[in-house]
Amino acid sequence: MFLFKRKGEAESDEDLLRQYLRSGDAEYFGILYNRYIPLVYGLCLKYLRAPEDAEDAVMQLFEELSDKIKHYEISNFKTWLYSVAKNHCLQLLRRDAREFPTDWNTLVAESGEFLDLLEEEGDEEQLKALHHCLDRLPEEQRVSICEFFLSEKSYAEIAEQTGYVLKSVKSYIQNGKRNLKLCIEKTTKEWGYCPI
Repeated sequence: MFLFKRKGEAESDEDLLRQYLRSGDAEYFGILYNRYIPLVYGLCLKYLRAPEDAEDAVMQLFEELSDKIKHYEISNFKTWLYSVAKNHCLQLLRRDAREFPTDWNTLVAESGEFLDLLEEEGDEEQLKALHHCLDRLPEEQRVSICEFFLSEKSYAEIAEQTGYVLKSVKSYIQNGKRNLKLCIEKTTKEWGYCPI
């Protein structure tokens, strides 16, 4: 179902994206997108539940993004695609009047830079700063941040698991994200290197 030509398959995400934006050849975007179909499909299946709906969402995203991607500045394609796919699924849930977490769209849209920070392939010093600062967050913020971004749980799932009030979970995540960013900036300055 999802087959694209093999040209350029060994190239990096950044090279493929650059070649696509320069040439407009959809084959480059196809190869790039094809790399992350399992990730996108798994994410869509998690939110949409039905395999057919997830497959449709994967194809819709490909069709939409092959044109829209020209209007974005993307530093990390995988992280960007993950956020866009989440937003797409949430829009489908809203359209179908299914249950979804309040204001998730806004939070996901703001979280690209934060997700970059949580990437495991990050610089070792940055990861040390991240873990250092996570340990210093108030427990509610640390737990909510880890469950939301690392375990990919919804507000409702976090509230159910922890016993926190649903509205508080959103606040813990927003405040925790801000406090974490400030701490990392301060820590990396003190340790003598630049944050992301």
